[in-house]
Amino acid sequence: MASFKIEGGHKLKGTIIPQGAKNEALQVICAVLLTDKKVIINNIPDIVDVNKLIFILGELGVKIEKLSSNSYSFQADEIDLDYLESEKFKKDGSSLRGSIMIVGPLLARFGKGYIPRPGGDKIGRRRLDTHFQGFINLGARFRYNKEERFYGVETDNGLRGTDMLLDEASVTGTANIIMAAVLAKGKTTIYNAACEPYIQQLCKMLNSMGAKISGVASNYLTIEGVEKLNGCEHTILPDMIEIGSWIGMAAMTKSEITIKNVSWKDLGQIPSVFRKLGIQLEKKGDDIFIPSQEEYVIQNYIDGSVLTVADAPWPGFTPDLLSIVLVVATQAKGTVLIHQKMFESRLFFVDKLIDMGAKVILCDPHRATVIGHNRESKLKATKMVSPDIRAGISLLIAALSAEGTSVIDNIEQIDRGYERIVERLQVLGAKIERID
Repeated sequence: MASFKIEGGHKLKGTIIPQGAKNEALQVICAVLLTDKKVIINNIPDIVDVNKLIFILGELGVKIEKLSSNSYSFQADEIDLDYLESEKFKKDGSSLRGSIMIVGPLLARFGKGYIPRPGGDKIGRRRLDTHFQGFINLGARFRYNKEERFYGVETDNGLRGTDMLLDEASVTGTANIIMAAVLAKGKTTIYNAACEPYIQQLCKMLNSMGAKISGVASNYLTIEGVEKLNGCEHTILPDMIEIGSWIGMAAMTKSEITIKNVSWKDLGQIPSVFRKLGIQLEKKGDDIFIPSQEEYVIQNYIDGSVLTVADAPWPGFTPDLLSIVLVVATQAKGTVLIHQKMFESRLFFVDKLIDMGAKVILCDPHRATVIGHNRESKLKATKMVSPDIRAGISLLIAALSAEGTSVIDNIEQIDRGYERIVERLQVLGAKIERID
């Protein structure tokens, strides 16, 4: 296993280009299974989770060609369905949460889809009921092998459109159901659908392939089933979570950074939330400029009460950035309550920040109160372990701002979501290296 060694306390400076969005990539790559025509996808991030999914598709028989460092062509014209019931697939698929999204396309096109219980971050329960209930609503039979923890859905006569109300606005659940419904017979309506930019991008891609999806960007989607889809070329959005990570990193390290080509219209609440923390950021064309700040002051509500930053389905604030907000607040002036509503284990990394000298009160598994130091007391370097992708990058940001040299173990978690993080930080002037 590898580790990061970080010498903290250095200002960073320069320009950075965000990688392609990980969460969008996992969806649109699965969508290539819906057609036997060639699909080209650009701006694919070179990260562990995405590369695992591409590997699984290759094992499934998809013809894959790497056109450049971040562009691939896919052609799913000779799929090996036997692989889905092999021991190898049970091992490959269980290591990646995003592998669940191959089920909808396979069910729609071939009448069956299987998946082992997927892995991923240790951030709490992330149930799959929404996915499979959606498939059942479309006419699929569901089965689950409890001993092998293996899920399956099948249909003999194809899927049929229906009206459904999702029990939760699950992003991956919505994506999976959309991909199943585009080839179903008749009309499907999905109410309480997730409407994140990733879902919007998936719908735009499918429509360019010949699907008939309306209501895109809303929580009420209408899908007219079609007999087949064609190929297309699609470009993935910049990763809003990485953009938020760079904003937080700039603030914590008093750095002057420009983030290029961020697609402002798809950032939602992100700029607003960081501004509430007192962080200055400027819109320059489609770039974000963050000036060096000696101090940033957390805003209170207009009645003087303490600011709360909470996650919510889009267009609310993304849960993936709450860990970043929490870390950034440790050096702000003021107090903020962080409310992580969706995952009950995502705040447990705060004990590492407390060891570094942060003033954080973990109220319960979902809430933490952060009392900012206003830089009067810097964080102290320490040895840490990355528990998941977002906590990992948060600890990395803390280490970059801390006095002394920190070591972060289990950085494979960070590699799952951030492309060439060491090299890109070194270009900005960070003192970081990867060690075995």
